[in-house]
Amino acid sequence: MEIQSYKKIKSNLYEITFKNNQKIKLYDDIILKYELLLKKEIDTKTLDKIILDNSYLESYFGAIKYLSTKLRTEKEIRNKLKNYSKEIVNYTIERLKKEKYLNDEVYIKAYINDAINLKLMGPNKILYELKKLGFKENAILNYLNTLEDNIWYSKIDNYIKKRINSNHNLSTYMLKQKIRQDLNNKGFNNEDIAKVIEEYSFPNDNKIYEKEYIKLKNKYEKKYSGYELENKINQVLYQKGFRK
Repeated sequence: MEIQSYKKIKSNLYEITFKNNQKIKLYDDIILKYELLLKKEIDTKTLDKIILDNSYLESYFGAIKYLSTKLRTEKEIRNKLKNYSKEIVNYTIERLKKEKYLNDEVYIKAYINDAINLKLMGPNKILYELKKLGFKENAILNYLNTLEDNIWYSKIDNYIKKRINSNHNLSTYMLKQKIRQDLNNKGFNNEDIAKVIEEYSFPNDNKIYEKEYIKLKNKYEKKYSGYELENKINQVLYQKGFRK
């Protein structure tokens, strides 16, 4: 095939036009490797090899661009390159690892530090999410287990304070149950949750009790009266965790 022209379209990418109007885009490394600037014609077999070699570079540079916005996992890179052959993807992954663009340890540490500083996530949730991203449990625990217990205690304590300050209708009993459930769902260890809650001083819930009592009285006094009304109110309050 006879080459008609070269056109630079990016800093390292050229568009090659052939006499038959076929066009291909090649990286400058490929052009230099095959000395294309010195040639006017390329046979079909050589062209196929050139296109294949260019696909390796295309995959690599595409991954570099994908990594430029934030850290990525190997799983994410593989998914991004899913339209390339297995051989090309494996080559790209190994090259990225060799050049330190893809580093499991760095990603795991960054993820855990962000989870601690920016999110409400306990160690169990962090482990679960990182395993979903394709990391091995041992690699995750190698860093996770180096963290002090006080980190988790502090996050639990801050959450309890927030829940107490925003609580307007739950009894102390129900509030504690809700806090335990929420923190457990966020991945904190039950032992850590229990330790902080047991040492925490919860405020008296008399005001909330009185508020709930009045609300229930207004709700049921049209249907009940006297002993039946009091019994109904106390029954509902007991279900809400008030022990008066």
